[in-house]
Amino acid sequence: MSSTAPSSSPIVRAARRFAQLPGGRRTKFAVIGVWLLIAVAIGPLSGKFEEVQKNDPIDYLPGSAESVKALEALEEFPSGDEVDAITVFARDGGLTAADRAAVERVRVAVNAKQRKDVGTTRRAVVSKDGSTALLVTPITVEDATNEAAEVMIDTTDDIKAQFGALPGGLQAEVTGPAGFSADAIDVFGNINGTLLFATAGLVLLLLIAIYRSPIFWTIPFFAVLLAETSARGFGYLLAEAGVTINGQSGGILPVLVFGAGTDYALLMVSRYREELRRHENKHDAIRVTLQRTSPVILASGATVMAALLTLSLAEVNGTAGLGPIGAMGIGLAMLAMLTMLPALLTLCGRRAFWPYVPHYGSAGPDETHGVWRRIADAVGRGPRRVWIGATALLVVLAIGLVQLNGDLTSGNMFRGEVGSVQGQKLVEAAFPAGTNAPTQVVVTNEAKVDAVRDALAEALGVAEVSPGVERGPSGTLVEATLDRDPLSTAAFDLVPGIREAVHRVAGDYALVGGSSAAEYDLRESTARDNVVIVPIALIVVFLILIALLRAIVAPLVLIGTVILSYAAALGIGTFFFENVFDFAGIDPGLPLFTFIFLVALGIDYNIFLMARVREEALTHGTRDGTIRGLAVTGAVITSAGLVLAGTFSVLGVLPLVFLTEIGFTIAVGVLIDTFIVRSLLVPAITLELGDRVWWPSALAKRGGRAGAADDVPRERVAAQPAFETE
Repeated sequence: MSSTAPSSSPIVRAARRFAQLPGGRRTKFAVIGVWLLIAVAIGPLSGKFEEVQKNDPIDYLPGSAESVKALEALEEFPSGDEVDAITVFARDGGLTAADRAAVERVRVAVNAKQRKDVGTTRRAVVSKDGSTALLVTPITVEDATNEAAEVMIDTTDDIKAQFGALPGGLQAEVTGPAGFSADAIDVFGNINGTLLFATAGLVLLLLIAIYRSPIFWTIPFFAVLLAETSARGFGYLLAEAGVTINGQSGGILPVLVFGAGTDYALLMVSRYREELRRHENKHDAIRVTLQRTSPVILASGATVMAALLTLSLAEVNGTAGLGPIGAMGIGLAMLAMLTMLPALLTLCGRRAFWPYVPHYGSAGPDETHGVWRRIADAVGRGPRRVWIGATALLVVLAIGLVQLNGDLTSGNMFRGEVGSVQGQKLVEAAFPAGTNAPTQVVVTNEAKVDAVRDALAEALGVAEVSPGVERGPSGTLVEATLDRDPLSTAAFDLVPGIREAVHRVAGDYALVGGSSAAEYDLRESTARDNVVIVPIALIVVFLILIALLRAIVAPLVLIGTVILSYAAALGIGTFFFENVFDFAGIDPGLPLFTFIFLVALGIDYNIFLMARVREEALTHGTRDGTIRGLAVTGAVITSAGLVLAGTFSVLGVLPLVFLTEIGFTIAVGVLIDTFIVRSLLVPAITLELGDRVWWPSALAKRGGRAGAADDVPRERVAAQPAFETE
């Protein structure tokens, strides 16, 4: 269809009908009313969002994992619901008599509390060299309930409260499964509130800086805040429906909603400001704005949602749960920016931009002048040099990938000094390293128990096998202590050998579980997810881009540049994690998470750019259309990139290495996409390819007729969405 006859397009007609709702004189009030009703209805549920989050290891792993089967079998044992808080006391040169007396006083004081679900703390176990003593306090928990979390935190606090009366020089820490869990709960228990306030505060400051108005920032901020509150409420409903949501995915949700929602708001407001200068009536301005931006925002949101939903294919339950909850958050942010925001913009009109009011007929940033027009002209003068140089720079930045390792574990996941980690180091110095978290083997055939014990004793890395056994309805429990930190990659590497030794003598009548086995299974599932999901996500995004741009070459260019940007971001991140931040390594799930976010969000900005380029190319040809498209979108996309990078960097406020790594890598990747890929690389390649970038659509065959539509009045062209056929 020609750009001179847009009215016959069903997409255009649909866009026009949709624009009548938030842009109508009366219907805008109905749109605002509907959103307020949703907020009132869903608001109470948003406060329950943290209650349905699951952080038990069994909720992360796939049900087929051997460690999960072992854990399920252990739940039927008398000690199946018990986790140990291990209090370690140590003094260089050996414990004194006063030290031993102090340890006994701690034991008596803890037992005197007589908390519900807390067992009797047994007498101290002293190391052979006499330097270290351990107190073991069993705590009964039922799954990962809030009550269980409170019991673990209260018990460890009771123990730590006794440390003030210890003799000088005696080191004391609480470690073991309960100690690590209490430290993790302490972080995850505040993660949602911390991230919500930090993200909202940052977005607020950025909006004030971008719009330089004491009033206007309240409009997009209120719309985004409404979307985020609704997302938390719907997140609660998703969890109740069976979707696994943990502290990690729950913390990422507000970052996604605020980041994406603000980006969509910036795009719409930028176009609305343009149209206010072209239309005297604010209702006409918002209608044209919606007709031009709604296809772009829908395309962008659909791409991000589709990429996130590929995570649903993950074996790791925590990763799989992020797919639907993330897609839901993006969907609500998109819906709010397409309905609530334009309704509020129409209600407030141009006066809300005070003191920089876009008056009808006034001049403003456009396709023909400004900083970004000068940048676009510079790219246009030598596109080949630009894209070769930008590509070389990204390749150099990706060199940091040679340092990539997966040594980050749940044992070193905290930033800074953490009591449970320090306690584990004290245990390792005097006892077999795996003392605080033994490997557990459930033998379902009594006749195989002795053979399993013998096999464990001979297995590589096993320091000792417990002399006693525990019997339950599902079999017999045999515990083995490893000679390495049970939450280290060295211990994880022992698991396949231990399982092979056990299954060689017991076949399917034995299940090997415990902390080391669970983390090994988690890493195996994560590796599988990396291999399976990454290509699927690429294919899904590529197909969506083909449908949106009705071309093959342009989507290939966009996908290729985003992959290169991803490699550069991960390379920079790895370099900093290893050489600057001195982290133990990266989490095995980091490459997948950053890939999904950067591919989806990187494509986001390219869609914003290429949608405008295509719109301008319909009138001015591909070369001039690219320069004009970059000139007019440069400021808004740069602002959006800064907002999104800022929101993800907020993840660094939490003392968790994994979330810090995600936030840093994605923030760097978004900045690379904003300032290198979208500003230089994509425009330069588009200029180099010319009309061929739109192949095989009709736009690629225009040749010398590239400017044939120059005489079409802008009001007629403006009614045609960028993704409409020629």
